[in-house]
Formats: sequence, structure tokens, C-alpha cells
Amino acid sequence: MEVKVYELGDRVEMKKKHPCGSFQWEIIRMGADIKIKCLGCGHIVMLQRSKFNKQIKKVIINEDKV
Repeated sequence: MEVKVYELGDRVEMKKKHPCGSFQWEIIRMGADIKIKCLGCGHIVMLQRSKFNKQIKKVIINEDKV
């Protein structure tokens, strides 16, 4: 089993497309639940960590963290 590593402020790509057409989201809150913000339209969604782990495709590394 692969352990996915992500932090607050990371941009992630999800498996399913948001209705606005964007696949990219930004993590804005972490805990038992994870709150993400759509980078296409700004919509905010809160997901259980287990559901988030199933739906995430990849983490896009921010240039300001490198």
C-alpha cells in the first residue's frame, strides 16, 4: 500500500473532474477531515481523509516549497 504525503497548501489533482472543469484543488485545512478549494471556481469541499485518499490522483509540488 502506497502512503500519500501531502501538506497544507499543496495543490493536488483529483481523479474526477469538478463540474467547472478543473481537476486541481488546493488543501486549505487538514485534520480528521480535509478541506480543499477548487482552483477553477473557488468552491470549497470538506472530505473525510479516507475518501480524500481514494480520490486523489497526484500531488503537484508547489514551487515556493522547493
